[in-house]
Amino acid sequence: MKKAIVFGATSGIGKQLTEVLVQNNYQVAITGRRIEKLEGLSVKFPERIIIKQNDIQQVDEVERVFNEIVDELGEIDLVVQSSGVGHINPKLEWDKENETILTNVLGVTKLYDLAYNLFRKQGFGHLVGISSIASIRGNRAAPAYFASKAYQKAYLESLYIKTKTITSNKVFITDIRPGFVNTAMALGDGIFWMVSLEKATKQIFKAIKKKKRVAYISKRWAIIAFVLKIVPAWLLRKAI
Repeated sequence: MKKAIVFGATSGIGKQLTEVLVQNNYQVAITGRRIEKLEGLSVKFPERIIIKQNDIQQVDEVERVFNEIVDELGEIDLVVQSSGVGHINPKLEWDKENETILTNVLGVTKLYDLAYNLFRKQGFGHLVGISSIASIRGNRAAPAYFASKAYQKAYLESLYIKTKTITSNKVFITDIRPGFVNTAMALGDGIFWMVSLEKATKQIFKAIKKKKRVAYISKRWAIIAFVLKIVPAWLLRKAI
């Protein structure tokens, strides 16, 4: 039986993906701040899920919980980073910017490093980061969120490049870039191309099985990504 850790499994993609993993013969350790949400998921699969309360903003706590899970499960096949926050913040209120940075940059970096170093030591493993289509360009309404996702994209790519130094060639890095998924993380009004959580999770799991380097969710967001990469900033300034 394969073993996985899902950080940020209390709701949304992390929760739904946990269920998919269990249904595909994984034993899964799940984490999050809201222990009651974790317990609710654990009750459904008591023999396949272990729970650990964790606040990803507390990096020392992230390391402690990560090491506890590894000690309990042994070798880990898959680590999924699904924790995240996002705020519409055109007035640049610092409390919102700070929370975004602490979660999406500081905490996520700590987890990425822990997973990579574990897999390097094991000689195998798969790190999956849930970034966003927002990683491609900036945005006037949510600058910290968009910048934090760009950071995640670059960091995951850096770890992918670093895997060249692992001689086993069995360590994989996947960057999942969702567009609008029907979760609390879907920012803004008038959202288009919204996909259901079930459809998104199905595509994410398929990308994990294929060990894809980058996957847009849903797949048609790859078209938007291509356009965003080539559009000049002055046009974005007028359009969004």
